[in-house]
Amino acid sequence: MMPVNGLEPEPALGSVSFAEGAETASGAGTGVRGAGDAGHRGGFHLRRWHVVCALVIVAALVLGLCWRYLPDVYAWLSNPDAVHAYVEQHAALSRLAIIGVNTLQIVLAFLPGEPIELASGYAFGFWEGTAACLVASAVGSSLVYWAVRRWGWKVMGLFFTREQFERFSWLKDARKLEFIMLVIFLIPGTPKDFLTYFAGLTRMRFGAVLAIATVGRIPSIVTSTVAASAFGAGEYGIMVVSMVIAVLLVGLGAIAYRSLEARARR
Repeated sequence: MMPVNGLEPEPALGSVSFAEGAETASGAGTGVRGAGDAGHRGGFHLRRWHVVCALVIVAALVLGLCWRYLPDVYAWLSNPDAVHAYVEQHAALSRLAIIGVNTLQIVLAFLPGEPIELASGYAFGFWEGTAACLVASAVGSSLVYWAVRRWGWKVMGLFFTREQFERFSWLKDARKLEFIMLVIFLIPGTPKDFLTYFAGLTRMRFGAVLAIATVGRIPSIVTSTVAASAFGAGEYGIMVVSMVIAVLLVGLGAIAYRSLEARARR
């Protein structure tokens, strides 16, 4: 196993090194892609296919229910007072539900997080909606980190392709890995859920990953919850301003990320 930055993961933690994940993903380290490697990749594709089939079935059921109840649901959601009244009436359940759904979105990294962040701000307001998203981020990131440390590419391969993995392979040689990872997380528009999985294959320890994955999501969460809470309160000017700021941040973030990646590859 090749060490990362001169450090080996601690076997006692059952951790998986970045190099091990890369070898599993791309067949590196042997120089030959034999029948065993092909069978291993075939197993990943089979598991991924099972996950996709299950999600398609669930999505079909959800769409069927939406088709039946969507008009009533839309009418209810269009009334902020009704939503807030329901939240107050079911205080514990509604908060557990939004945290649970948000946590599930982080674990199922291919699902977009912005709609849930908007829903949090709309239903609970800026402060409580932001807090709910941060709690979910901490829980989801913890589950992802330890799952990857335990099962490595068996988990990564369920949601991500080899090309996505190799796109960020330059990070493994970064001297200040934690700092660079935090910068990438703070940039709006970057694939934060993928990076949470990715971090489990590096030398980064749990505390650093948890802090980065939680704090790094704050800009994205704040712009969403501000816009949604302003819309729910009828403050449309604030909503428009926050949306414009979010778009600008995404654009500037894309430029900053490309610059950071280019420098790191030199």
